[in-house]
Amino acid sequence: METTEIKSILEAALSLDEIHVKGEGSHFEVIAVDDMFDGMSRVKKQQTIYAPLMEHIRTNAIHALSIKAMTPAEWARDKKLMQPM
Repeated sequence: METTEIKSILEAALSLDEIHVKGEGSHFEVIAVDDMFDGMSRVKKQQTIYAPLMEHIRTNAIHALSIKAMTPAEWARDKKLMQPM
């Protein structure tokens, strides 16, 4: 499965401000950014991202999926923390 396929599936299913997908083979990382994640538990955030991808997880096209789901404010803070000094 390609990262562009995963991104397209998530864009079609969820109205997200930003979506970033990286990975190869059957191991992927998703960063999803939207206000919808405000107040959600970590489990609920992951369930929201997993749901549109379940068929591909069942068929093992996606074997491992790391999810970071955050609000725009959290994403802005994380991007600042990742900046080189």
